[in-house]
Amino acid sequence: MASSTAKPLVVVVTGTSGAGKGTLEKILLVRMPELELAVSATTRELRPGEVNGREYWFITPEKFERLVEDGDFLEYVDLPWGARSGTLRSEIDRIQARGHVPLLDLETDGALRVQETIPGVVTVFVDAPTFEELERRLRERATESSGEIQVRLDLAHRQQTQKGLFNYAIVNDDVERAAAELIGIVRRELQTAGSMSRP
Repeated sequence: MASSTAKPLVVVVTGTSGAGKGTLEKILLVRMPELELAVSATTRELRPGEVNGREYWFITPEKFERLVEDGDFLEYVDLPWGARSGTLRSEIDRIQARGHVPLLDLETDGALRVQETIPGVVTVFVDAPTFEELERRLRERATESSGEIQVRLDLAHRQQTQKGLFNYAIVNDDVERAAAELIGIVRRELQTAGSMSRP
């Protein structure tokens, strides 16, 4: 029996835009169904193919500000390209109530905030093998304007200096290899949390 005082594990994946966090997370969620992705709230516009409540909760800047003022966010960030994004506390509660482990996909500043707030959180930084490769992936993705891509690249430079602040760092040079490394980290952490929660 797990002790009622055990802190439920929360897994955070962070890193630079274009490093391939989302791709690794999709593999992780398929291979470890005990995890569930926390859906972030954002003020940015829906992109083609996105569904409200699946990729993000798409909300107005006014509603976002009200939620900030009410203390409903575990973390939130004001992004350099104008949008705001954050994790609602209710998402963590919803996932844990289902008996699942919350998986958060966060910008580095948000990940650091969660790391300070939640005891026992596990943080993993995902990086591209080189900055040139990161730029190539962002331009190939083409979901942003060229101006926004440059802003993301400037931000990525700063985010890479934060890499050492997280529990783990993974280089996404090969998707299968990087996914296996991420799965190994999360499995070990879940086993450790499980053994620590037993009386």
